Amino acid sequence: MREAGILLHITSLPGEYGVGTMGEWAYRFVDFLETANQRYWQILPLGHTSYGDSPYATFSAFAGNPYMIDYDLLCEDGLLEHKDYVYLKQHFDKVDFGYLYNTKYGVLNKAYQRFEKNKAYDTFVKNNKFWLADYALFMSIKKEQDNKCWLDWDNEYKTRNTKALKEFTKNHQADIEFWYFVQYIFYKQWYDLKAYANKKNIKIIGDIPIYVAMDSSDVWSNVELFDISKDYVPNKVAGCPPDDFSKTGQLWGNPVYNWSKMEECEYEWWVKRMKHSLSIYDVSRIDHFRGFEAYWAIPYGDETAVNGKWVKGPNVKLFKKLEEKLGKLNLIAEDLGTLTKSVHTMLKKLKYPGMRILEFGFDPKHDSLHAPYNVINNSVVYPSSHDLPTIRTWFNNLETDEKYYVLDYLAVKDELYLVEEIVKCALATNANLAIIAYQDYLELPDRGRMNTPNTLGGNWDYRVYDYEINDGLALKIAYWMKLYKRNEVE
Repeated sequence: MREAGILLHITSLPGEYGVGTMGEWAYRFVDFLETANQRYWQILPLGHTSYGDSPYATFSAFAGNPYMIDYDLLCEDGLLEHKDYVYLKQHFDKVDFGYLYNTKYGVLNKAYQRFEKNKAYDTFVKNNKFWLADYALFMSIKKEQDNKCWLDWDNEYKTRNTKALKEFTKNHQADIEFWYFVQYIFYKQWYDLKAYANKKNIKIIGDIPIYVAMDSSDVWSNVELFDISKDYVPNKVAGCPPDDFSKTGQLWGNPVYNWSKMEECEYEWWVKRMKHSLSIYDVSRIDHFRGFEAYWAIPYGDETAVNGKWVKGPNVKLFKKLEEKLGKLNLIAEDLGTLTKSVHTMLKKLKYPGMRILEFGFDPKHDSLHAPYNVINNSVVYPSSHDLPTIRTWFNNLETDEKYYVLDYLAVKDELYLVEEIVKCALATNANLAIIAYQDYLELPDRGRMNTPNTLGGNWDYRVYDYEINDGLALKIAYWMKLYKRNEVE
């Protein structure tokens, strides 16, 4: 079946308190998707973001982002009064992460003070204890240690001294349980929203970053699973090699995995991570999938990615173990970047659909896997993505000969219609699934860009204006679904 969906992160939704949440506008957007005859809503990782605000660098691979918790839903549940948060109402064209950091937790604490534990809460804690206990303790110690990275904590906490952690837990029980509460509320709101979408025959595509952040409860509580020395100094960190987009490569700084130790433990941590992902999403996209075949390992302390080296990863062994434990995996492989014959062999064996990006496909000098005529059935096609400029910006930045090539290819005589034609080109390809970034349906220029890789500041803060979610656009999209035979009822 030929299907289609829309890419838009929850934080990018409209709302009155500085960020998109899992409240009214999320439900309105699901209604929009239904009117537009969509079958998928793709979002970015839901994790608790840290310094830099990237959803790909979070305090936990399992915990949800408190910023997405909706105040009005807490009010409906009797945990807040309107006066507890109405004074924070402001209009923001972009996500203001600083404002959220300074206001969100205070309001959530008011809700926590009114909360009474119940059976649903007890069940949530029991089912998620394997990550929740370490996360809550980690966040509480982090607050006590002036929010420093755990590598800079007092030694007894950094090294997880049993006596010190027991003493800390005894003296900070309320602080620790606050984080239990926050995650319970996050997932309560998330599962309600997901159920609403699923009831309308809309599936959620979520995102699994291949790596976790150095400053995370995952690394702090599982040091042996990462390439970190006995002195708690990383040996190698992750990134990408130099390429046409960056002469010095990309230095992400995440710790790389100790894959031999992972294999020795039968990939238990990854099994838990994937099981969690399968429970919160209908489909999971794994970021930087080629890193499972070989990953770019950079000496810790380097200021660029130039001196990195390719190191072999677990390849298909990891996924065979995951399928053995969890059954068939509904995954999308983000197979972008430097691809070798070995990477293609791995993907062919696993049979997961890869990604095709049309912005990479219009090259007048070279053939490309991403060219519309090369897009295969077992793939997910995107005109652009959250890491790329919008179509409008991309086209405006092309050289003159490249622009003529695109216009000729699409038989477009007026650049005004260029964005629309590339979106329709994606829908017309042979890919089983087409995902269009909402910014491209809106034909936005620079304002619509979500992230510029390898840069700090000004990322992840894009938001939709409320008037940009409307039935007129939804009906236009629905017509295109009919035109290109996508999302038809069988």
